[in-house]
Amino acid sequence: MPGAGKGVFQRTVQQHGYPVVTMGDEVREEVKRRNLKPTPANLGKTMLNLRELEGPAAIAKRCIPKLESQSHMIIFIDGIRSLVEVDEFKKHFPRFVLLAIHASPKTRYKRLVRRRRSDDPPDWETFMQRDLRELGIGMGSVISVADYMIVNEGTIGQLKRKTLQFTEVLKK
Repeated sequence: MPGAGKGVFQRTVQQHGYPVVTMGDEVREEVKRRNLKPTPANLGKTMLNLRELEGPAAIAKRCIPKLESQSHMIIFIDGIRSLVEVDEFKKHFPRFVLLAIHASPKTRYKRLVRRRRSDDPPDWETFMQRDLRELGIGMGSVISVADYMIVNEGTIGQLKRKTLQFTEVLKK
């Protein structure tokens, strides 16, 4: 879910030489192509519109060429939001492993308020609307079937340590 710690996870693995493909970048690029401002509302509408026009796996399908162009044995995907996307990745990558990073809504909201990215919610109501939208497209199901889970209620340092421990599990 937004604010759970995916960005810290991503930066940590990248600092250790692993490539990351961010699904949200596909939506942000589409918002830019449509000459829209990257507000939470525009990003959400565009995400839903892409899925409506191109099918529920639209964003995953847009990411696959980027993943296939990587030469690294371990590649991370940031931002899977539905079981359809999980299935799409599994079709193309038989050794696909799903990791969920979890934090409580209260913790995530505080993080997003501090982060202040253009698509971060300005208030609790907008935050909850975004959570419900994300859950509505299936993110809760994705979290529930994850092969691994990192609970991130602690510090950035603790998450970085958990991230590196996870990369060691993948190497085996």
